[in-house]
Amino acid sequence: MPSGPSVPAVPSWAARRYGIEVTDGPAGPWSVGLSMNDLTRIALRRNPKRAQLLVSTVLGKHLPVDPRVVAGTGRLLGALVAARMAGEPGPPAEWAPAAAAAVRGADPDRLTAALPGPAPAPGVVTLGFAETATSLGHLVADQLGAPYLHSTRRADGPVPVAAGFVESHSHATDHLLRPDGRLTLAGDGPLVLVDDELSTGRTALNVIEALHARYPRPVYVLAGLVDVRSLASDGVRAELADRLGCRIDVVALTRGAVRVPDGTAERVARDLDGTAPGAPAGDGGTPPGTVRAVSLPWPARLPHGGRHGFVAADRVEFDATVRAAADALARHCGDARRVLVLGTEELMYLPLRLALALRTAGRATAFQSTTRSPVHAIDEPGYPIRRRIDFTSAPEPGSSDRVGRHVYNAGWPDTAGGGEADLIVVVDDGHAVDGPAGVAASVARATRTPVVLTRLTAVAG
Repeated sequence: MPSGPSVPAVPSWAARRYGIEVTDGPAGPWSVGLSMNDLTRIALRRNPKRAQLLVSTVLGKHLPVDPRVVAGTGRLLGALVAARMAGEPGPPAEWAPAAAAAVRGADPDRLTAALPGPAPAPGVVTLGFAETATSLGHLVADQLGAPYLHSTRRADGPVPVAAGFVESHSHATDHLLRPDGRLTLAGDGPLVLVDDELSTGRTALNVIEALHARYPRPVYVLAGLVDVRSLASDGVRAELADRLGCRIDVVALTRGAVRVPDGTAERVARDLDGTAPGAPAGDGGTPPGTVRAVSLPWPARLPHGGRHGFVAADRVEFDATVRAAADALARHCGDARRVLVLGTEELMYLPLRLALALRTAGRATAFQSTTRSPVHAIDEPGYPIRRRIDFTSAPEPGSSDRVGRHVYNAGWPDTAGGGEADLIVVVDDGHAVDGPAGVAASVARATRTPVVLTRLTAVAG
């Protein structure tokens, strides 16, 4: 079965080639005993604004991960947020072994039960950042029992835009907030802003400042898997809190630093321009995997994620619908013993839940997602992104436009050489297009693995 993070067998390729170093920060009172190496690896962006990319080993975006690891670490982060909002001096000592168990793939329900702590603050709302942290934010909201909204880059549909902001260092900078009216951005409770990585915290602080002008709150919490902000960045946070007259706390599973030598972005762009994806695993003479398209009914009234808001009243029906959907999907898995469930862009939480529900005594599952993120794929030991699969997608459901998207690695995560799953299930809410350049055919061709393209279909009821 897929395993949790471990010490790399060889030193980081990015460190050897470009001198990019990742170090742990001081433990501090909020440490749960995890290191940067437990949670991240270093890759290189195809982005002139920033060379380095901290690739999470527990998120399920760029790397396939045991879904229990994703769920467990997300719920652990939510528990830390609750403790911080309650004014606790730090997590209880027993949370350190629980954190170690989370990254090894402990059962997330048992893990949650092992995290006793204060009740979440009343009126709390959780906001996740697209596209990488959409499922992570949802898991934090689950732990808090809170309403959830994630930012989106999609403008389709009738739900109006309530606010927008820009993530300046990203490859895709524009974010929209589009709650459907069941969730409000106004309120007196804390607002928790969740991202996978707190690099400077500038984007989250910009969001706080913009929202505070219209919907002021007394407490904000920045939450991430890793916190690599500098002292100067933390000073900006403190200055903003003082100016707005509010409290802005920070919570992360670990703290550290990333040192990037001057000129690295330019050097990477010069050295790696046109780098080809890593070669597909397996025998080059093996024919591509087959592609089968199936429809997965989903109640039209029930959100399948937090794009337009997800409230506490949705959770019971969502859980029941996931179980029914997983039962239906299991029939298409046949005798596959290793199934990789692949979400599409912002659609991460539902595929994660399906990966958890599809896991049985005789079937292991892994989870990851497609992405807009342009990353160099380098088939070298010590580098986390060994294969890049490019494909075309619709930017929004029903659009005739086509855009380039990627999925990285898409191999089975528990073997040093990569290897392939027995079956890959793509879960899509409107981005996937048919034909040889679409995600299903592209993944089947690169991995030589059968693919089930699962399209969510809205049904009345």
